[in-house]
Amino acid sequence: MKSQTKSRNVTIVGAQWGDEGKGKIVDLLGEKAEYIVRFQGGNNAGHTLVVNGKKTVLHLIPSGILHPGKICLIANGVVFDPNVFFQEIDSLNASGAFHGYAPHEIVRVSERAHVILPYHRTLDQLREDHASKGSQGKIGTTGRGIGPAYEDKVARRGIQVVDLLRPEVLRQKLEKAIEEKNILLKHLFHSKELEFAPLYEECLKVGERLRPFVADVRGILQGALTQGRPILFEGAQGTLLDVDHGTYPFVTSSSTVSGGAMTGSGMGPQAMGSVIGITKAYCTRVGSGPFPSEIEETEPETANHIRKIGQEFGATTGRSRRVGWLDLVALRYAVQLNGITGLALTKADILTGFECIKVCTAYRFGGNTLQDFPSSIEVLSQVEPHYEVFPSWPEFDTSKVQTRKDLPEELQKYLDFIEEFVGARVSILSTGPGREETMVFENPFVG
Repeated sequence: MKSQTKSRNVTIVGAQWGDEGKGKIVDLLGEKAEYIVRFQGGNNAGHTLVVNGKKTVLHLIPSGILHPGKICLIANGVVFDPNVFFQEIDSLNASGAFHGYAPHEIVRVSERAHVILPYHRTLDQLREDHASKGSQGKIGTTGRGIGPAYEDKVARRGIQVVDLLRPEVLRQKLEKAIEEKNILLKHLFHSKELEFAPLYEECLKVGERLRPFVADVRGILQGALTQGRPILFEGAQGTLLDVDHGTYPFVTSSSTVSGGAMTGSGMGPQAMGSVIGITKAYCTRVGSGPFPSEIEETEPETANHIRKIGQEFGATTGRSRRVGWLDLVALRYAVQLNGITGLALTKADILTGFECIKVCTAYRFGGNTLQDFPSSIEVLSQVEPHYEVFPSWPEFDTSKVQTRKDLPEELQKYLDFIEEFVGARVSILSTGPGREETMVFENPFVG
């Protein structure tokens, strides 16, 4: 039996509540990879890239697409909205991002991925509206149909990409799905019912256009792994939004941690390689849910200042992000959950010139000090953060930084404290949106 070649792969995950700057780091490290794989989530995630001053926002296609000749794969763990996919393909094609390749030569979609259909988006929005009238309130979803699509997947009634290419199978599955959805629409939400014929015809047309992109992504990755080709696994959202380990129920509907890269791509643990966790120098959160280090009420002027200069507005929805200081209790939890081998600290430039900056090192609850991230959101919603205070650092020229010793002393001490507390090295430091505004102290592909 042929033994597998040891590969040097990298898995990238968000270490906070999402919006940490994963797209930029995937774009940066994508130069060293041959295959870039999106393994979970849907178009509720927005990854923003700035290359040569030009801004590109992607929701489904992996962020490494701006590098020539990379194979970008949308794996089975993703819930796939064909309309969003084609919008991105058309936009990238018009901008010359495919560098002379036919789009289907370098972008492939897993035949096992589940499809987001119009009724998923409708149900998502109706449920949020319905929840807002109850005692629990909204979850704060994007309304893109992500949750309902994952719900159908787990309930074994979903429609996969491959089904769009099989008319009779599609007909049977769609008839059953519409029968159930119409009961909900009519009797719970008192909304317009679905018609089978137009939706079926739309799905057939989508399938024909999608056909050249559909592939056995797991098989492609297995071949790359056997040959020792470098693979970059790209996660969406963040660890604290994981459906199992996040602040449930204020979470997304997929597994956002590094373990999700295995189930979401069909690869075993030997393929995951280094795990890079992305964290901002502060924290943000979109939507509802507990946020221990939030400063919207305690330090509103500081929160507004960070939001303004950090452009803390959702790439997908444009919603304002809630702002807080860096939470090291939560970050250590993320390091442990993901097996993080290196941190990428982004937006260090945003805290330049502050009178002081804070980091949360413990929680206080009911007269006790908590050192670990609580499972109960009721507890997490009531904790008081304990802060350590640090001096900020002056502006500096990224191009003149060759090693960490070239950084301002205040920033070096800040990084040292983070590393000691959470148990992981800061291997990448970002001080702006552009590729050139990034310092890689340790290359995760070399090991």
